[in-house]
Amino acid sequence: IICCIKKIFSEKRYSIFFIRMIENLHMVSQKGMEISMKQYQIRSILIGCMLLCLTGCTANSEKKRDVLRVGVVLYTQDDPFINALTDCLKEDLAEYESDSLKVIMTVRDGKNDQKIQNEVVKEMLDAGCEILAVDLVDRTEPSNIIKMAKKENIPVIFFNREPVREDLMQWDKLYYVGCDAEQSGIMQGEIAAEYINSHSEVDKNKDGKIQYVLLEGEAGHQDAISRTEYSVKTLMKNDVMLEKLSYQLADWNRGQAENRMNRLISQYGKKIELVMSNNDEMALGAVEAYRKAGYAREDWPVIFGIDGLEEALEAVKAGEMQGSILNDRVDQAKEMAKMAVELFEGEDFEQESLKEGRYYFSEYQKVDGSNIDEYLNAEETISHSGM
Repeated sequence: IICCIKKIFSEKRYSIFFIRMIENLHMVSQKGMEISMKQYQIRSILIGCMLLCLTGCTANSEKKRDVLRVGVVLYTQDDPFINALTDCLKEDLAEYESDSLKVIMTVRDGKNDQKIQNEVVKEMLDAGCEILAVDLVDRTEPSNIIKMAKKENIPVIFFNREPVREDLMQWDKLYYVGCDAEQSGIMQGEIAAEYINSHSEVDKNKDGKIQYVLLEGEAGHQDAISRTEYSVKTLMKNDVMLEKLSYQLADWNRGQAENRMNRLISQYGKKIELVMSNNDEMALGAVEAYRKAGYAREDWPVIFGIDGLEEALEAVKAGEMQGSILNDRVDQAKEMAKMAVELFEGEDFEQESLKEGRYYFSEYQKVDGSNIDEYLNAEETISHSGM
């Protein structure tokens, strides 16, 4: 027993004084020296007190923390906006860690295939995650995910791609965090109209109409549909006469957008006066196409995107793009982290603060030449905080 106590106390860095005292007492016993009853009682009390102390300290030091496992399943890991949002979420969840709570966040890729995403969700649930955060591949096909999560009684926070309302209302532990796509389309149309109406040189051929092309995210996607419809409607509402040259699907992807724009530049040349894009990645693809085409800057069309990616903001600063609509990933990640922790702890979840008890909508923000420095400085601060 004494040897064990010595080992434990040494590891715990307790006072060498007590260890030596035990050694001396032990040596006395080994030599067969007589020990009075009083000495025996003192030794027993001393050892008992130290054992009691050890038991209490060990219990405190080994007190287990609650573990919150958050499973994040993306529609793809090739989307810079989603990757940036995921990074913010990881940082926000880490801030909730304490002596009583440990947070483990696992990120998996749905590989842009709903069947694969469903399988990944099943693996997450089997692994014991307490909260699911899912960016759906197909916003119209969440049924299997909902069924699996409901069976295990695991809340689901859908984000970025909004499920159909009827699906979200299937169960009271389903939520959505994101933005209103209609709002982004309206805002994009507003900043484009403001720029065109104050810069007559945009109408390069002086025919009183703006010849434009539009880069769409993907066929049938609600965000793509809303952004396309409301951006064009808002331009016309603000007295911009439009002539459509082409709508091109580019799957939210920069490389695909660059390829589409290369063909359009070959076909229309300098006739293109405006490029409207459903997101910044495709807008940056258009920028790259014009860089490589070798056109003088005054022969470029004006280009507008959505998301507020750092590269897009730098392009606005450089005059290669004229504006973007900031999709506030910082606010969305903060809300998702807050919801995840509150749902896990089962207390103080402010469901009544959500629209219909299910929806959290972050506000989009307009970014153009008039306020670009403000947003670039904020982006730099975010980037540095993540280092």
